[in-house]
Amino acid sequence: MPEESTAPKVAVVVGGAGAIGGAIVRELAGRGHVVRILDRAGDIVCDLADAEDVRAAAGRVLAENGRCDVLVHAAAATDLMDVETVDLDRWRRVQAVNVESALLLAQAFVAGMRQRGFGRIVHVVSDAFWKPPSPDLLAYVASKGTLIAVTRSLAAALGRYGIAVTGVAPGLTRTASTAYQPDAAFEASQAGQALPRALTPEDVSATVGFLASPEGEALTGQILTVDGGGLFM
Repeated sequence: MPEESTAPKVAVVVGGAGAIGGAIVRELAGRGHVVRILDRAGDIVCDLADAEDVRAAAGRVLAENGRCDVLVHAAAATDLMDVETVDLDRWRRVQAVNVESALLLAQAFVAGMRQRGFGRIVHVVSDAFWKPPSPDLLAYVASKGTLIAVTRSLAAALGRYGIAVTGVAPGLTRTASTAYQPDAAFEASQAGQALPRALTPEDVSATVGFLASPEGEALTGQILTVDGGGLFM
């Protein structure tokens, strides 16, 4: 059997030091992937707002692991600003972290995926794109909408090479990055779900694990909402 079919897949998890990213790291490692973490506190330290730092991190993955089979972008900057308080420097930082780093990493890894005829790219977006919860999440919601568009565009462009590109959109999940939200926001979100239970990082990681697996190979261009059915209620 060719080495390509037996060698462990290499997964790069961007934002893997966070709660949802960390759950994804554990899920993929448990499925036998060699996992590299790109984060300010990852095994590859990276400032996702700095394009050259992102390119250097991708180069390090290729130099040390030779490949990336699965790219999961789970990082997010959530700087708060509404239309009256938009600061363009902060706005551009949110877009750099949430969108541009995902695009730069895909650019770095797609050639190898195409050569091997296999690749998985998963973007963690947000159901806030469809239901913006508050005006001060303007930059965040805009970035996630852009990342959804990038997901669908890449899926259309790369499918012929065996590369599937999907998105996972969590509902409001209690993590360190959502700690600024009051308890009432979590209670209201949960009450509005078809499945009225608290959402966990493991809900997201299980979905990502499926999308990265052979069983998920027919899915591309899809945005799977992991929100307890909140979007259709």
